[in-house]
Amino acid sequence: MTEENLAKEKVNRETSKIVWSELQRFFAQGLAVNIVPELDLVEVADAFSKDNKTLVEQWMKNQQVHLVTDQQAALWIREDAQMWAVVIKPWVLVQVA
Repeated sequence: MTEENLAKEKVNRETSKIVWSELQRFFAQGLAVNIVPELDLVEVADAFSKDNKTLVEQWMKNQQVHLVTDQQAALWIREDAQMWAVVIKPWVLVQVA
């Protein structure tokens, strides 16, 4: 396995399902990042972990990656939403499951 594949495999193993309410403290600290469903959470996490600014900035420009908004957080609390999440310090990347 290449080093690239090993890094992605590690991120994949660290990804888990969790209810949004468990992630509120990260949101309150401004560290929760929403990833749209059209993107692969592992690919995005891999780009974050490798500090791939070009790719991350492109996703941000296209509104595909952004800090979780107050409206999203409120909706997810009301719905007791299940999320896929992975920590790429200092960020917690989340995606609706």
